Amino acid sequence: MLRVDDLTKTYMLGDRSVAGGVRHVSFDVAAGEFYTLLGPSGCGKTTTLRAIAGLEEPSEGRIDIDGRVVFNSATGAFVAANQRNIGMVFQSYAVWPHMTVFDNVAFPLRMSRSRRYGESDIRAKVEHTLETMGLAAFASRSAAQLSGGQQQRLSLARALVAEPRLLLLDEPLSNLDALLREQMRSELRRLQQDIGVTAIYVTHDQAEALALSDRVAVMRDGAIVQVGTPKQVYYTPADEFVATFIGRSNLLHGRIDRDVAPNTQAIVQSAIGPVICTFADSAPAAHPVLAMIRPEHLVLAPADAAPGAARGPNHFSGRIANVAFLGETTEYTVRVAETEIIVRMPAGELVGGADVTVLLPPDRTLGVSNPAAAKI
Repeated sequence: MLRVDDLTKTYMLGDRSVAGGVRHVSFDVAAGEFYTLLGPSGCGKTTTLRAIAGLEEPSEGRIDIDGRVVFNSATGAFVAANQRNIGMVFQSYAVWPHMTVFDNVAFPLRMSRSRRYGESDIRAKVEHTLETMGLAAFASRSAAQLSGGQQQRLSLARALVAEPRLLLLDEPLSNLDALLREQMRSELRRLQQDIGVTAIYVTHDQAEALALSDRVAVMRDGAIVQVGTPKQVYYTPADEFVATFIGRSNLLHGRIDRDVAPNTQAIVQSAIGPVICTFADSAPAAHPVLAMIRPEHLVLAPADAAPGAARGPNHFSGRIANVAFLGETTEYTVRVAETEIIVRMPAGELVGGADVTVLLPPDRTLGVSNPAAAKI
C-alpha cells in the first residue's frame, strides 16, 4: 500500500543545512497494516508523515501510494495532497467549531475535486460514518460542544468518510487525559481493523506504539534504527537507544572474549561479573557489548533461601537499596557490587536493606552489540 524509498528532507538556512529533517528513510507498509513511526521529539517522524501526505516536499527519494508514484525526486513528480486519496488526523483534531458535527464530516466530500458527490450520497456516507464512530446522536450538535474524546472521533470520521486508501495519524491521542487516551487507543485499533484501512501512526508514546501496531519503526536523528513487531523491538532491541527508549531496561556495559554467532549464548564480562547472554546477532571478540534485561524478567529471592545459588550461572548477591510499591507490582532497586539493578515483581515481603540473590535468566538476558560504548 505504501513504499517509501531513500526519503531525505533537508532544511536549509541560507546556504547551509540545519538540524531536523530525515535521512535516507526507506520502508514498506502492507495493505491493512497498522504501522507506527516511534521516536522522541525532533527525530523526523512527523516530517516523514507530512512528506507522505504531500504537506512537505522532500529533498530526495520516492513515495508510492497504492502503486502510484506521488513523489519522485529523479523525475520531478509531485502529486498534491488533495489528490493522494489519504485521510489525515492531526494532533489538534482541527475540527471546525462553527459547523455542526454532520457538516464537519461532510466537508471533505463537498470540497472533493477528484469526485462529485450528490447530496443524497453525502448524507448516506456521513450518517454511516457517524454511526460507525458512535457520533450519530450528535449529528446536529455544534462541534464545539463535544468532549475531547468525541472531537477526536469526529476528526477520525472526517478523515475516513471519503474511504481513503491510507490513513495518517499524527499523535492524535496526545491531548487526551490518561484514562481517555487508553480507552481511545483500544477504540482506534478496533476501528482500523473493522474498516480495514492502512494506517501510519506517529507517536512518542511507547505504550501506544506497542498496543496499537502490527509493526513499529523506531526513529532517531532523522533515521530508522529498527523495524519490527512490538514484541521484537521490546524483547530484542537493536541497540542501547531502542532498549532505553522503549520500556525500561537494565544495561550492563561489557566485552566478550570470542566471536559470537547469531542466536547463540556467550559470556559478557561486566561490572557485576561474568553474565551469560543470548545474542540475536553476531558480535566480534573484544567488541563493546551490552547485557540487557527487562526488570520484569529478573528473579529476586532472599539470600538465605538458596545458600548455594549465588555461585550458579547468572546469580549475583546484592542488597535492596529501595522499594517502590507500584500497585500491581513492586519495584526493587538492588545494589550488586557498585551497580544498581531494577527488579519488578508481584508484591512481596522483601524490604529495604535485605540481602538478596538476583538471577538474570540467560535466555532473557540479551547481548547487544554496542560499538559506541565507552571502553571499560
